[in-house]
Amino acid sequence: MVALFTTVGFILAGYSVIANDSVQTLGTWIASNREKFKWYQLWAAASIVLVATLVYGWYTGDGDISFGRLTKIPYKEPQWYHALAPLALVALTRKGIPVSTSFLVLSAFASTFVLEKMLMKSIMGYGLAAVAAYVLWIVISRIINEKEDISEKYKPFWRTFQWFSTGFLWFTWLSHDIANIAVFLPRQIDLWQLVFIILFFVVGLAYIFYKQGGAIQQIVLDKQSTKYVRSATLIDLVYAFLLLYFKQMNNIPMSTTWVFVGLLCGRELALNTGLTKKGNLKSIFPIVAKDFLKLIVGLMVSVAIVLAIHYGTDEAQSAKDNAATQTEISE
Repeated sequence: MVALFTTVGFILAGYSVIANDSVQTLGTWIASNREKFKWYQLWAAASIVLVATLVYGWYTGDGDISFGRLTKIPYKEPQWYHALAPLALVALTRKGIPVSTSFLVLSAFASTFVLEKMLMKSIMGYGLAAVAAYVLWIVISRIINEKEDISEKYKPFWRTFQWFSTGFLWFTWLSHDIANIAVFLPRQIDLWQLVFIILFFVVGLAYIFYKQGGAIQQIVLDKQSTKYVRSATLIDLVYAFLLLYFKQMNNIPMSTTWVFVGLLCGRELALNTGLTKKGNLKSIFPIVAKDFLKLIVGLMVSVAIVLAIHYGTDEAQSAKDNAATQTEISE
């Protein structure tokens, strides 16, 4: 049964990570390139980086593909209730809600102490990303008018720059969020298991690119100028360096979703106050508030499921242990 729960949990977690979180790294890239390139061309490029990242992580981690993000979360044999978290994530993803995969999936295996650390780091990530993006785009908006696309003369440069920056971001993001799937697996996997994981991811990516990001992609499309290659490049580059900073900070997992939404929030506020004379916030507040509300809804669902798993299963296990102890005493 453990093998069954491991497989089901891995498949659900893998799909939810690809469908829910890929918009963070590939969303702006898809939005700005979907009219220029076929979906399978973008898929092939993303798959190359994916394969290289997984092989690199597996080789340098002695069979562990989590890039050290599971150091504080020891391996537990997956049970049926561990699959509840990614199952809920799949359902929320279909509604376009940006739920934190880390909260839902990793917290089901982690202690409440680690959950608290993850939450604090993610909140800090949202705040830092929003402030950094606001300051950066206040400056950028004085130099570049992102409400207008660049001329055809400069598009080849920016498109090439974007592909490199997106590849860097894709690698950095994978080194964070691959742990959300690896948590269902033994900490060391063999070569054939790695091949299966790679194939699963590549096929899942094909579906996402075919659907042009899915419902969750609307978070990107709602924002100003994200379909422009220059704007998409700047977003990817700033996001990549933010993730790199938090990766170097410590090995506590965090919600990259919160960082991404915080980045878009700060950028949107900066563009509104930086490109308009009056800085009318009434038009932009509903979009920012809607994204934040979705994060809160996702967080509440995550915490509810995690607490139910921890306290429900812990109490059940304690009852079994007490019953076993009483039986031994009576005998």
